[in-house]
Parts: sequence; structure tokens; C-alpha cells
Amino acid sequence: MLHLPARFAAIIVAFAPLFRHRTWRHAEVLLVGAILAPGKRTVTSILRICGLSRERHFVNYHRVLSRARWSGQAGARLLLGLLIHAFVPAGPVILGLDDTIERRRGKRIAAKGIYRDPVRSSDAHFVKASGLRWLSLMLLAPIPWAARTWALPFLTALAPSERSCCERGQRHKTLTDWARQMVLQVRRWLPERELVLVTDMGFAALELLAALSRRSVICVTRLRLDAALYEPAPRRRPGTAGRPRTKGTRLPKLSEVLTRTSTRWRRVTVPGWYGEGDRLIEFCSATAVWYHSGKPVVPIRWVLVRDPLGRFSPQALLCTDPTRAPLRIIGWFILRWQIEVTFQEARAHLGVETQRQWSDRAVARTTPCLFGLFSMVTLLAGQLHHQTRTAVWTDSWYRKSHPTFADTLAAVRQAIWRETGLLTSRRRHKTPKPSQALQRCLVYALCHAV
Repeated sequence: MLHLPARFAAIIVAFAPLFRHRTWRHAEVLLVGAILAPGKRTVTSILRICGLSRERHFVNYHRVLSRARWSGQAGARLLLGLLIHAFVPAGPVILGLDDTIERRRGKRIAAKGIYRDPVRSSDAHFVKASGLRWLSLMLLAPIPWAARTWALPFLTALAPSERSCCERGQRHKTLTDWARQMVLQVRRWLPERELVLVTDMGFAALELLAALSRRSVICVTRLRLDAALYEPAPRRRPGTAGRPRTKGTRLPKLSEVLTRTSTRWRRVTVPGWYGEGDRLIEFCSATAVWYHSGKPVVPIRWVLVRDPLGRFSPQALLCTDPTRAPLRIIGWFILRWQIEVTFQEARAHLGVETQRQWSDRAVARTTPCLFGLFSMVTLLAGQLHHQTRTAVWTDSWYRKSHPTFADTLAAVRQAIWRETGLLTSRRRHKTPKPSQALQRCLVYALCHAV
């Protein structure tokens, strides 16, 4: 069986208390194999890459996901603690939240539903997709060796479809319900840290924003151009009868502010605009109260952004902390693009959507583990030497200055393979002969690379 290098032990052993002793031995094999396995991340492919293709009790490894008693929520808390200690020891903790669809079919996949495919659909064309909807909470942290911010998943929850909940007699929870529970759970884990949540317009709901604001969570998201904005309610005079006012005078819509000639725009250059480098933009900002009949009242700062060259449509942002500077709000929001990058990297390099579990417990555990593997690889890479983790694969037709996640994954894999003795030798200019089990691992890795 393959083993992890000693420098990785401190990170890996932190998760041992989640499992019983026998289960932990199997879980550790699954972790190492999931990092090394090419292509599909099934339990069988993990056993093959670890040299356990002739293991007679292979069912014990399946049971780690389908039957063993361990808490994914406790694992998420441990993972978040390691990430914050390594990458965000001080300052605000910036969280990114978004949902994604895992395309799965099968009669035994009970929680699947029919959703709008966000990749293939457009404003004029609607494409359906059958699968599971996952809501992932990620830590937006700067990675020193990558010279950019990565979205590191640590808590991922399955949001069953409404049809599945009706068939089981359960109350259906919307995405905003799941989002509120997940973010408030992180608030309980980090009571002393400043939390900033960055989301897309799908989570710009007054109930969600009000619930998080009461727990001192700053929310940054998109705002509709036709949202009903008001001035704050005037001070109540003593002796006034009736209920106190919740809002003041109605303010112009942001779509009107956008076309007014009297609007004062400020032109700035924003670095790192959606991974494209510096971008020249214009913005204006003010404070207001967002109100809708029958819903909570939320004080916000809105920021209207437009491109003087017309390369993107004007968009409005909101922040539930009216005291924040507009440039800080814009800088927070453009980090949200890293969430989409993580979803793509997890599918391309970690085998998301290739697993084949069908039991409810295994389905609910496997995908969060694969997303969490993205963060685990990043943590393990932080234990490598600077020269090793900053090495990039370049060609004459493709050059890059900083490593991507593919390079980071390759560096971690190299460290694990080096532990087997394949890449090192005690005698100079002599290559050791690998064992038969290791030869089978290498053959499987080379011949099943896709």
C-alpha cells in the first residue's frame, strides 16, 4: 500500500478522530488513492492505484462511504480550521457560496431533479439537466505560490429536489434556506472573526440578507437594477401614534441612475478583474434601504458599475454593511469568479461526476469529499519546499509564470510517488527496481490516464 510522506502527516492525522481505528485505515487509503487516481474516482480505481487490486475484502472500502459512522460536518470544521490557520490567520474571512449541478442518472439516485443547465443555457435558450444540486461554501484565500486567490471548498451540502422531498414526506428547503444554515454554522465555528459572504444574484433574498446581517455576517451580491430602494426612515417624533415607519422617501431606480446625465461617475483601474488582469471601470455608489412589502428591511450600500468601453453590461452590487468603501465591495465581489474556476478544476482533475455510488449516504458523502479534496491538495502543497510547489509545466507553445491547480496536484503526487522509492535511489546513477505491486500501480496510472 502507498503511504503519505512524513511532512503530510500533521494534516492527515488531524482527521483521524472522525473515524474508528479500522475505518480510519481504509479512509486513509481512499484519500491517498483519490489524489493519485487518474480519470474516474471510483472506489475500484482508487484500490487499483494503491496496489490493492487483489484485495479480497474490498467491500470494507465501499462501506467507509455507505455505512461507516462519521460526521462530514465535523470534518468540514476541521478542514476550515486548517485552511484558516494556513492561509488566513488574520483579517476578514471571505466566504464564497454557489450551487452547481452534478449530472447523475439512475433510478436509485433519489435526490436528483430537473434543473436549468447554467452552462448550456442562455437568456434566449433554456436547457434542462438531470442530476443533483450541490451548494458549496468555500474559503476565498490568497495562495502565496500561485500569486492569486483560490476558492477552497470545505462545506458542501446536497439540496434535494422538491419532488424527492414530497416523495419522502419531508419539507422542501430552498437554496436560500440551505445557505442560511450553512453560513450560520460557520458563524458558530468562528464567533470572533469577521465574516464576508460573496454570492451571486440567486441568493440576493431579503430574508437571507436580514438573517445573516443580524449575526454580523457581511453579504456582497448582485442587485436588480429595478429594486425598490428608499431613504432610511426618519426619526420618530415623541407622542406619534401608530407603528413606526420602516422606510423613508422612495429613491430612483438604479436603471434611472444609470441613464441620468447628472450621475457622477468615478473612473478607477481594478486589478485582477475576473482573472483578466487590470480593468478600467466607472462606478457610483450611495446608501439606501432595500424594502419589499411583507419582507424584512435591509440597509445596504449599492455600487453601480459600468465599462466605459462597453465590454460588459452595467451591473449593480450591494453590501449589507453601508459603511464599507465601494472599491472594497468591488474587490470582494470579483473574487466570486474563483468559485466557478474551482468547480471546473474539480471536474477536470478530481473526477467529480465520475463516481458511481447509488446509496443515499454514499451519494451525500462522495461529492463533498471530492470538493474537499481540492482544499486538501492545496494544504498538502503548502508543506512542500518552495521550489517544488512553484514548479510549472511549460512548453514552447504554452508558458505560464505561476502554477495552477494542475501543477499543484502534480507536485503533491510527485511527493507521494517519491515516498515509494521510485524517484530516488540510495546509490548514485542507479534506479531501483519497483515491486510487482508498484508496477501494477504505474501501469494502471499510465494506461488509464483519462
